[in-house]
Amino acid sequence: MSGTDVVVTGVGRVSADGFDFRTALGRRGYKYLPSATQYLLAAARRALADAGPEALEAAGPERRGAAVGTNSAAVALHHAMDGTVTGTGAEGLSPLTAPYFSINLFGSRLATEHDLKGFNLTLTTPRVAGFEALRTGRRALAAGRAGLLIAGATEEALPEDEPGADTSEAGAVALLLEPADSLAARGGRALGRLDIRTLFLPPRLAASGEGTDRAAALVRDALDALGHRPDAPLTTTAVLDGSPVGEAVAAALENVTGDGKPELVPAGAGALEPVARAAAALDGDPGRTHAVLTAAAEGHLAVCLVTPGDTGAGADGQPTSTPRRADDR
Repeated sequence: MSGTDVVVTGVGRVSADGFDFRTALGRRGYKYLPSATQYLLAAARRALADAGPEALEAAGPERRGAAVGTNSAAVALHHAMDGTVTGTGAEGLSPLTAPYFSINLFGSRLATEHDLKGFNLTLTTPRVAGFEALRTGRRALAAGRAGLLIAGATEEALPEDEPGADTSEAGAVALLLEPADSLAARGGRALGRLDIRTLFLPPRLAASGEGTDRAAALVRDALDALGHRPDAPLTTTAVLDGSPVGEAVAAALENVTGDGKPELVPAGAGALEPVARAAAALDGDPGRTHAVLTAAAEGHLAVCLVTPGDTGAGADGQPTSTPRRADDR
């Protein structure tokens, strides 16, 4: 999409393993929030800290937006609510957690916490929801409808009896995106750029003899639309399951991604792993782009092209390079 140049300026990651909301967020005001909301808030704080103390104030509240992707943030809570309603009645629901029957509320606290008044979106498409959140929010920035975006994915572990529980994801990844000219004005550092295309491969077609060829065409078209030249170096990571759609995409990559064998990563039950892989790719070789792909059994497919590089811009608009320390985030 043409328009404002958008860069990633901060990344925050949170794993459920060893997570303590009191340490990550504070002792007061967070205890009764759903775990997925706690993870998201902590990841967003880390992304903002990574971007620097002036990042949030570079855009007024009405110019700040949020976009969050999730597949399983509410599942465990909804199970518990169902058990309460069928067991003791609706009067037994906690007034503190009952509002979270709405998936939109899991990201709403993020908007309240950081005064994000421009927009607040929640996307839930299987496996690609995190990439859809980044794409939708980034398009708003590129079109000039916002001046700062916090976007990413958050997930909570599925109940044991829920399909996909054995591959549950739990944690969050948040990225801070800003227009490049805003970054230059505050003398900040860019971690790189990313852009995303979302596609659809019908499962029945994927399972047919034409599935691999169709998947290859979709991926090639996406990479072309994202500006990748076929003769340019490209590292590829694919987060895929064993469905016909996942297998068709995996087979297609052998003929699409050129000079390197793609890294195949088993997909989890949610939308977190693809975003985590894209965030990690920002730490890669600045001279080499990285494609992160994912697909769901339902047919949803997304391609994220990451261009890493810590070359930022000073207040005079000239490039400046700030080495990124291992402990920066």
